[in-house]
Amino acid sequence: MKLNTPRWWYVREPRHASVLRFVLKPLSWVWAAATARRIARATPVDPGMPIISVGNLTVGGSGKTPVTREAIRLLHEAGVNAHGLSRGYGGSLREPTRVDSAIHTAADVGDEPLMLALGGPTWIAHDRVAGARAAAEAGAEVLVLDDAHQNPTLAKTLSLVVVDGETRGDEWPFGDGSVFPSGPMREKLRHGLARADAVVVLLPADAPGVDPELMEAFGDLPVHVARLTPAAPPPRGPILAFAGIAKPWKVERALDAAGADLVDFAPFPDHAAFRESDLEFLAHRAECHHARLVTTEKDWFRLSPEWRKRVLPWPVKATFEDEAAFQHRLLTAVRTYSAR
Repeated sequence: MKLNTPRWWYVREPRHASVLRFVLKPLSWVWAAATARRIARATPVDPGMPIISVGNLTVGGSGKTPVTREAIRLLHEAGVNAHGLSRGYGGSLREPTRVDSAIHTAADVGDEPLMLALGGPTWIAHDRVAGARAAAEAGAEVLVLDDAHQNPTLAKTLSLVVVDGETRGDEWPFGDGSVFPSGPMREKLRHGLARADAVVVLLPADAPGVDPELMEAFGDLPVHVARLTPAAPPPRGPILAFAGIAKPWKVERALDAAGADLVDFAPFPDHAAFRESDLEFLAHRAECHHARLVTTEKDWFRLSPEWRKRVLPWPVKATFEDEAAFQHRLLTAVRTYSAR
């Protein structure tokens, strides 16, 4: 069963939040220790090409996939044959597989790899080393890993950490700093940042700028600022939107900020498998409001072909404030590896 991201991870609520944090704290110690031990004991493999890792420090919802797709695009723009590699979360295929949107579904390879494949060659593999070798044999010159900061199996040339610059807690920018399940962190902040080469702060399109407190958390690490911007305006007229991502409330806010005539919004858990009854209910509500059904690009890929005809995707992209500087960082990592 998939669960919604707890809002109490980020917002100080009444007593029940403190009780939950206290009860779950021992499990968070186990999680953090297991992650640290797995990373410390690993012997990363060099697959013979530069590895650019795009990951995060929290459980879901930071915007890794749009940043990964933009990194691949910028490398292609510079003439580098970059391929994407994902574990393929939510898909049934485990062996190294090149994603083909004409034949694969989200049930096969996961929803995020289908998004990445729109921007360039993309692979899924439960075994990242095997996936890297398959990509290399297919001619990849650089591999961009999606969601790999806590995966130590490949030797990384450049490790980027994506941070959600919009969602913040009352005490500090990463909730109260607790590791899952008592908080949103995958590992302690200092441990994750110690393995990072740079940070990407992802903001909403209309945000004024990065919170100074957030910048302080990164110490001397270089920071690139990007905004999650609509690839196209929202559809005209009334819309009823739904989203099954880690932080669905961000989609509702983004649609409002983009000027959408939003008559209703339905949140679902991250990577939710939409039931026919849920979709029929939403379609009925949309009909009552004379509205069109709209969802995120990621959610749209999990719909059946029949429902894709009835639901409009609303794609977004990561737009860097200084695109040239980010592209330069990527190319510098590639050149540094090649010059070894």
